[in-house]
Amino acid sequence: MPTITTKDGVEIFYKDWGKGQPIVFSHGWPLSADDWDTQMLFFLNNGFRVVAHDRRGHGRSSQVADGHDMDHYADDLEALTAHLDLKNAVHVGHSTGGGEVVHYIARHGESRVAKAAILSAVPPLMVQTAANPGGLPKSVFDDLQAQQELRGPGHKLRLWTRPGATLTFPQGATTQRDLQTLRESG
Repeated sequence: MPTITTKDGVEIFYKDWGKGQPIVFSHGWPLSADDWDTQMLFFLNNGFRVVAHDRRGHGRSSQVADGHDMDHYADDLEALTAHLDLKNAVHVGHSTGGGEVVHYIARHGESRVAKAAILSAVPPLMVQTAANPGGLPKSVFDDLQAQQELRGPGHKLRLWTRPGATLTFPQGATTQRDLQTLRESG
């Protein structure tokens, strides 16, 4: 399992397939590098080198209690691009991954970056502070954490549901991708 270790000791899992101009995929919360497999296979089969990583606290990367902020995410992405010596890379980020890509470029510069595709990205700062009065109150995020009752030991996928709802798992669900098709009813 390929990993790098960041300067603060966190192991970051990554996939690195093919040769050619690199395309680096950054996933959204609470997903993993696996969520880019379809796109990675498409671009791999069209002559690109494709890279995706599990962000700290996600998937096969270290499950750490701290460092879940855009500075750490950007620094982890920089460590990965430096380790793989990626140059002229196209960075694709979705949701939290989009914020990660923007913060990476702002923090570490454009010297390794050819382009960036930002898909439904979160802003680098979502919580309400004196400097960001338009953000969401911290209580919103605290409530999301409190609702993760379905998360059991060893599970990387975090789920929550509204009170009184029942969960229906698709027939034959066996993978993380299958479980992400989870539907609420009630």
